[in-house]
Amino acid sequence: MKHGVAFRKFSRTSSHRMLMLRNLVTSLLQHEQIKTTLPKARDTARLAEKIITMGKKGDLPSQGRASSFLLDQSLVPKLFGSLAKRYADRPGGYTRIHKFGNRKGDNAPHAILELVDNPHDLRWEMTSRAAGWELLRDKLQKQTPLSIINSQQNTQDIVQESVSEGPPAQDPFRPKTRWNMQKIFRFRGKGAVSQFSRKTNEYMTQLLAEPVTLRGLYQEAKEKNSQSLPPRPRAGQISPGDTRAGLKLSRGDLGHPQKGNTGRILDLGHTFGRKYART
Repeated sequence: MKHGVAFRKFSRTSSHRMLMLRNLVTSLLQHEQIKTTLPKARDTARLAEKIITMGKKGDLPSQGRASSFLLDQSLVPKLFGSLAKRYADRPGGYTRIHKFGNRKGDNAPHAILELVDNPHDLRWEMTSRAAGWELLRDKLQKQTPLSIINSQQNTQDIVQESVSEGPPAQDPFRPKTRWNMQKIFRFRGKGAVSQFSRKTNEYMTQLLAEPVTLRGLYQEAKEKNSQSLPPRPRAGQISPGDTRAGLKLSRGDLGHPQKGNTGRILDLGHTFGRKYART
């Protein structure tokens, strides 16, 4: 029976495997966001959690152990300085793994390993975009785009009310988005809500300005070439305020299921494909 088997072998010797993990942890502390395979990311996250815990302790033995582990000694002040201050109130969970599809070639599962609350936090970016999309969708049901641009809505009050204890009476955000917002604000400072609201407003402005920009580019292209086609949305792209599913939009008009005389659901796209295949 095997005991104490903590890490994967990675088809490497012990020295090679440990040097590889030390290199990954060093790169993670330096760049705060790295991309590697999913198994390597999981083992690297376990070691990075221990190293950051040493940095939070701040005593002399922890500094010696961390200095001997890291391959770049210039990262020791960062570990015992800015990172220790950032995670002072956080009891654990200093890393986050995002699955990133499969790698070309060997089809290995890819992942992005990052430090929580770093300057380019992916969850912070994705949640702010989701909040901007849902808030704009809620506003478009009540106002016109021109009135939204002219009016100055206080997004910060809406975000602050949504992340408070208990869901508000009229909440424009989905439960998953609200849960993500509460999670990213849990250990951040007081200015986190204002920063999040500013990023949400920027994305809402981008969504409103994108059709106007595309129309202007189309007019310029049409002046140069009269046969230029207008810009078309990508398959499955949903506009703010649209209640249709992205799967239906990606199928197109021919892919919409319709009921025939026999009550069966006929997929016109497959029907035409079989017809043209026979001819």
